[in-house]
Order: sequence, then structure tokens, then C-alpha cells
Amino acid sequence: MSENSECFRMTNILGMKLAPLNTPLRRRLETSSVLFHLFANSVVNLISGLIFIWMLIFGLAPLVFLYCVWLWWDWESPYKGGYASRYFLNLQVHKLCASYFPLKFHTTSELPDDQNYLIGMHPHGVCGMSAYHFMSNGTGLWDRFPKINFHTCTLVGNFWVPLRREWLMLHGVINCSKESLRFVLGDSRKGQATLLVVGGAEEALDAHSGKHKLTLLKRKGFIKIALETGAHLVPCFAFGENDVYIQASNKEGTVVRWMQTMVKKWWGVSPILFFGRGIFNYTFGFMPFRTPLNTVLGTPIPVEKVQQPTQIQIDELHSLYIQRLTDLYEEHKEKYGIAADNHLIIR
Repeated sequence: MSENSECFRMTNILGMKLAPLNTPLRRRLETSSVLFHLFANSVVNLISGLIFIWMLIFGLAPLVFLYCVWLWWDWESPYKGGYASRYFLNLQVHKLCASYFPLKFHTTSELPDDQNYLIGMHPHGVCGMSAYHFMSNGTGLWDRFPKINFHTCTLVGNFWVPLRREWLMLHGVINCSKESLRFVLGDSRKGQATLLVVGGAEEALDAHSGKHKLTLLKRKGFIKIALETGAHLVPCFAFGENDVYIQASNKEGTVVRWMQTMVKKWWGVSPILFFGRGIFNYTFGFMPFRTPLNTVLGTPIPVEKVQQPTQIQIDELHSLYIQRLTDLYEEHKEKYGIAADNHLIIR
């Protein structure tokens, strides 16, 4: 059932479309699961420090001390593959979150477990919602490839937040540093896969519905790592990712875009101005829209290990990767509602 069909008995007050009172329980649970993840990935960042201060004030200093000892002992884990837990990956909240959109995963080939893989996901979108496939078993990815250990890469700073760092690693998340990628992909063990949202914060600024502008032409660091480790490259495209939220107009050359670029340069994150739907309305809020998300995993590109890859080798593999990604997009776009004349813009 689409969001629009759900609204046949909605109430419209001052232009705001309110959710109907007879919304099925299942859909309310799906909304609650997304709200839970938004809380875990945003609000927790703001309040975790306050919680520790509260614990110090109210006589719980020994617990704070014990956590600090644990943090010191466990500090290198985000650089060394983390510790994904099948229990946490299979929590029901993940399945409910996936069915909210719904979020669906499609494969074009197998991933043999005698190789390691570096998966490049595009586009970034406002918040990279489609990367959720690899952070849980909500869409059955870990069941589809039971012998592959997936690791989703995120900013190093996300592991500076107490408690949230553990939550991330229990879901297979590691930091996106070169050291971290080399450790996982260069391991003598096989069946390791890392997901890297290549476009990053820069690409997030171009996340507008109906457009597919990728920041990729100068992104070659992941290509070099693939060559150094011999990890096979896998292009991955998330159809619908740019429709999850509506981003305010920020065309290049405008004051808004200039300010966003400056903040990104200083802090490393993009201050995106966006909105979605509300918890009890369909017009405005911080919840993502219920728009279908279809992620297609391409065929692995074989890569031979090169201890010290040359710039020519990097450029050649980079060009091949862009071609395979473009082919993947063109082959599947019309299946997921994209017009035939809508092409990738790669810069």
C-alpha cells in the first residue's frame, strides 16, 4: 500500500495532511522502528555526553570509570573490523524499518566467499538510507550471502560517541579510514566485504529528487585500496535514495551552497537543509517519506593485487568502474520509475 492510498480518510487542516486514526498497527510499528533508528543515530549523539555527566553527579562515577577503561581497551576495534553480532543484525526492529519504505535488495550475480569485496554505493542521498541493507538483516542480505561478512563504513567521528560506537559495531559498522579498509580487505581471511558510500558529504549536497549527480571523477582512493588489497570492486546503485527527503534549493553559485561548502570544509559534514514527513502527518517533519527504495548490487569487477599500483593502473580501473556503474544504472533505471532520458551526471 502506498502512502497516498493510505490517505483516503485523512484529515486536512490548514494545508497539513494528517494521518488517519484507523492506520493499521503494522504501519504504526514500522513508523516507530524508523523513529527508533533516527533517535539512535542523531539524538543519542547529543545526549550521550549529558548522560555521563548525570552519572558523575549522581554517584555513578565507578560505572563511568569502567566504561572509560573499556573504551581504552576497545579503542582500535573500529579500525579492525568491529564485532558484528548476528543477534543484533536480526532484531525485529530492522525488518520493520525495511518494510516502512519498503527497502528492497536485488542482486545481479553471486559473491563467492573465496574473495574479498569493496562495494561502492551510489548515490549518497541526504542520509544514505539504503546503506541500511548492510547494517542489518532487515532485507535478508546476510541470509542471502551467509558466508560474507559485511562491513559498512562511516565517518571516524561517529565512533567518538559513547555507547553509540558499540551499537554501530554490533551492526557491522567500521570507520572509513584507509587503515580500516586495508585491515579488513587485506586480511588473509576471505569472504569480507566493505560498503563505502563513495560520494560522501559532497554528493549529499546534490541529493535532489529526480536527479542523479554523482561525485566520483576525482574519487580514486577506494580504487587504490582495491588494487593494494586485491579486493574485487562491486558497483551498487540505490534507486529512490534521493527521494527519501526533500532538500532545499542549493544550486552551485548561490549563497546557500557557498555556506554549505564552507561548513563542510571546516567540519567535514554537510549542513543539509531538508524535510520529510511527520510522525502523524504527511506534509512536514523529520521522518523520511515512504518511498520505495530498490538497491541493485552489480557484478564484481575482478582486481589483481598490486603492492604499489601506478597512477595508470588506478585510472584504468577507475574508468572501468564508472562504466560498469553507468551500465548498471541504465539497465535497471526504468524498472524503478526513472525515465529513459534521465542519465547519470558524473563529476
